[in-house]
Amino acid sequence: MDDKYYTLAEGCPFASNKTAVMMRGGRGGQGGGLGLLQDTQLIETLAHFSRERIPERVVHAKAVGCYGEFEATRDCSDFTSASFLNKTGKKTPVLQRVSTVGAESGSADTARDVHGWAMKLYTDEGNLDWVFNNTPVFFIRDPIKFPSMNRSHKRHPQTHLPDQTMFWDFHVGNPEGIHQLMVLFSDRGTPKSVRFMNSYSGHTYKFTKADGSFKYAKIHVKTQQGIQTFDRQEATKIAGENPDYMIQDMFEAIDRGDYPVWNVYVQLMSPEEAEKYEWNIFDMTKVWSHKDFPLQQIGRLTMNRNPQNYFTDIEQASFSPSTMVPGFAASADPVLQARLFAYPDAARYRLGVNYQQLPTNAAKVQVYCPFQRDGKMRFDDNYGGDPNYVGSSVKPTKFYQDLKGSDPGTLSLHTDHEKWAGEVSAYNSEITNRDFVQPAALWEVIGRVPGHQDRLIDNLASTVKDVKYPELRKNVYSLFSRVNKELGLKLQERTETSIKAV
Repeated sequence: MDDKYYTLAEGCPFASNKTAVMMRGGRGGQGGGLGLLQDTQLIETLAHFSRERIPERVVHAKAVGCYGEFEATRDCSDFTSASFLNKTGKKTPVLQRVSTVGAESGSADTARDVHGWAMKLYTDEGNLDWVFNNTPVFFIRDPIKFPSMNRSHKRHPQTHLPDQTMFWDFHVGNPEGIHQLMVLFSDRGTPKSVRFMNSYSGHTYKFTKADGSFKYAKIHVKTQQGIQTFDRQEATKIAGENPDYMIQDMFEAIDRGDYPVWNVYVQLMSPEEAEKYEWNIFDMTKVWSHKDFPLQQIGRLTMNRNPQNYFTDIEQASFSPSTMVPGFAASADPVLQARLFAYPDAARYRLGVNYQQLPTNAAKVQVYCPFQRDGKMRFDDNYGGDPNYVGSSVKPTKFYQDLKGSDPGTLSLHTDHEKWAGEVSAYNSEITNRDFVQPAALWEVIGRVPGHQDRLIDNLASTVKDVKYPELRKNVYSLFSRVNKELGLKLQERTETSIKAV
């Protein structure tokens, strides 16, 4: 039996949730009266309503969210000391949040966009966040461009409208993103559902061992439901009919017990192989050949539980690639290094300095970090009277390796391959013909699916036709001609024909 009864927020029982305290008078007591400051219920209700929205994410505002589990499908101790991978069949709870990137919270799920794919693994050695995308590459490899790239995908600062001129002006000026553009405007740019898409780490990470050895890694999360996509017309139609289509699709699938499954794979590369590989492994615009570095399955992801409350479980969730467990570490990828700061900083702004204590973000293991104290919305005992400074002899700090007898190297996020000396300099990457080699190969792969090349051109033309300046349109055609001359010519022909027909 549900024996809950209504109270005010402080727990005080209250007789009605619909009344307001007023001094009534005039017209025989009819027609209202003067409200009184003593009406705590009314004042608290109104004041809370004005404050119940937290800042919207600058990017990744619209999302599908759910819970599930990661199951290790092999013992991975040969290349990592990560506890969640040390035993076949070991299960780890997971929170998943899959989002569009550029648009606002109320936007359409099926709009053509990259989808962010964030997972929080609540491991037995703390939380691990995998903050991936549903594409294996990205638009940039220089971190300073990250805000500009995202602004160019949003609304024009004067008109407050989506603007294709702004979008294509950025990408013509920063052509290293051509590989990602090829993916975005292919069929993969409008997935049918979260259940029917893959995700990828994009960045290079490291799996480390206690002895200091490590392997560079890229992670692939591949749907077992099969890849399914909408064409541009279907995606646009559903955007108008049901802008929350993907949220509804995932919620209803889990609700009926149709739990989606993904297999999780890694590509592994030794430091020696990295030094000799034909591609810069810290360049997020490039992939590693599967022939050179085959996929190896390490786990299975099953999503099987819907959120109890979207705000509490999903909107308040925070993810950062800096949230790492022993055995898993960042590489020298400069965009990744920037994200290690940017993501938790966004969480501090959006949720407050103690965001890690919110139930959806909190680790499922003990947390003892007495040097992070105070701040707004402290939810625990704030470590009581324990020393808030290092080096105490009154109450010395105990460490995991001392209590568990493990090697301190197990907990290190640093490896010998990163010990170097160099000259400090201002740096930005250069564009070369090699930046078009992988996109050209992708164009050939797309050509194996009947009609796919034609759909890619059509998807591109549908946006390029709205570019205001003819010279900029010519630059777009030139950009794609560097991938394939026929692609550039067909894009120009279809776009200009479309403009003349208007």
